[in-house]
Amino acid sequence: MYWENFGFKEPPFALTPNPAFLFLSSPHQEAFAHLLFAIENRAGFIELSGEVGTGKTTIVRTLLNQLDPEIYRTALIFNPTLSPLGLLKEVNGEFGLACAGTEMRDLHQALNAFLLEENRAGRTVVLVIDEAQNLSVEVLEHIRLISNLETDSAKLIQIVLVGQPELKSLLARAELRQLDQRITVRYHLKPMNLADTCDYIRHRIRFAAGGREPLSFSLGAVNKIFKYSGGLPRLINGLCDRALLLAYTRDCREVSPAMAALAIADLRKDSPRDWRRFGQLALGASLALVVVALCAAAYLNFSGRVALTEPGRQEAQAAPRQSPPPLSRQLALKGLAELSEQDNLYSALNVILAVWRVPAVAPVAGQPASLRTLARQRGLMTTPLSANLDALARLDAPALLHIVVPEAGVRLVALVGLNGDEVTVAPAIQGRSKLTRGELALIWSGSSTLVWKDFHALSSRRRPSEKAEGIRLLQGLLRQVGCYSGAINASQTRKTEAAVADFQAREHVAVDGQATGETLLLLYRRAGGFFPPGIGREGSGDKGAGSGDKGTGSGDKGASRGDKGAQFPVGRGAKAGRIG
Repeated sequence: MYWENFGFKEPPFALTPNPAFLFLSSPHQEAFAHLLFAIENRAGFIELSGEVGTGKTTIVRTLLNQLDPEIYRTALIFNPTLSPLGLLKEVNGEFGLACAGTEMRDLHQALNAFLLEENRAGRTVVLVIDEAQNLSVEVLEHIRLISNLETDSAKLIQIVLVGQPELKSLLARAELRQLDQRITVRYHLKPMNLADTCDYIRHRIRFAAGGREPLSFSLGAVNKIFKYSGGLPRLINGLCDRALLLAYTRDCREVSPAMAALAIADLRKDSPRDWRRFGQLALGASLALVVVALCAAAYLNFSGRVALTEPGRQEAQAAPRQSPPPLSRQLALKGLAELSEQDNLYSALNVILAVWRVPAVAPVAGQPASLRTLARQRGLMTTPLSANLDALARLDAPALLHIVVPEAGVRLVALVGLNGDEVTVAPAIQGRSKLTRGELALIWSGSSTLVWKDFHALSSRRRPSEKAEGIRLLQGLLRQVGCYSGAINASQTRKTEAAVADFQAREHVAVDGQATGETLLLLYRRAGGFFPPGIGREGSGDKGAGSGDKGTGSGDKGASRGDKGAQFPVGRGAKAGRIG
């Protein structure tokens, strides 16, 4: 297929809900956290709603896959047209119970006995019903009766109703008010914003290509895709898939706004029910010829391809890799809670300090310390951030992940490596230093602190003369990334702020014209001449990253102190207007 020619291992924008492609945008992180909270606290009834294509099913499937089977018993029902009898038989069947009978009473008793047994064993039973907006009032009322199965102190079954916005209207009906009143946790999944859409597209490309980015989408193309899709992942996938096919026919490595516009126009031609079908792609006669050519090429090369890949498959089958046991949220949090907040702070921060190649910090008896204070003692800055893993990958800076441990406060875990779906953390969690994105999502909801170096001390200049020099240094950095063409002059403050705003827009961070936090971190990285450690190569970084006055490329040795810093070597700046 065409995507193989870009080096993808699988279609990057497939339309089926694949948990392996899970992208936790801000709304998805919140939805995931709500579901976990409700299930762990045995809330009873949970409602998750969202527009068509927002990723509800993907989130639910990922959640069920990540729940520890030693602690949870789960079932997923996705046939919303069942009768009450059909529903109960389906539920019993999913839990491995007898379901051949036709007597509601017998089926109900079997389910109740199963729930009591699981409760005695300390396990939680979770039932998820997808497309719940299509359930009849009669079936929903029977679901309420199932939820009545409880002990004096706990609900025996956690029921998650997942559906489109119509589910809210359905539950608001007078005859369902008893059920509606029992729903204790509700979350409406919103579409992604523009920044999340950019990160989403890049995430799909990287994941399907094994961590590489064989092509990119221009910002203009992403803007068009976002505007038409409204941030709905399913529509984004359809548009990007067509745009990639166009890029292939034109032998391009970047999707242009014109290609995105053609993909949108083609999508509009298809009926809402049939737009997924690849066979109805109507991008013109030339595109049809390309498809025919692709099929012919695939046929001619099939035997050779099998001959090359089959030995590898046999070798892999002969020596299968053993996967580590799945991460347990409860065990992971229990392990994190074993260290006090102060001990955990020093332990996690010293991992980051080691990556920066600066001396570790040691606790002083009777003197509690803060993360910011300890980092400043080693010449580093801290910037709190709420973002997903793909946003952290774009910033490419070591970070401390904030993990909320119930009844114990917040614990820190150092993020030192990110490669595709593999996340490297320290200290180890549940004996493992490498987790999958999905496993990390079980315990982390998106709060973090970036730890970075302000090489020119631009954020700490207070005297007028120091500020003037800082503006000139900032102008030099902006010139290196192609955002400033004016004179290196401290009086050009408005032009400097406009250049900073231009850089911020290009990098998809908050646009305020101020060179602080994320903006300054990215500016040093894009300008070149500085070699801070990153997370793309598991935090290895380059030598000299810690001090800033050794190994800083062809720049002056005093770069980190602000002296002789007006001359900037040609850097590794990212091309403007790309997210890939």
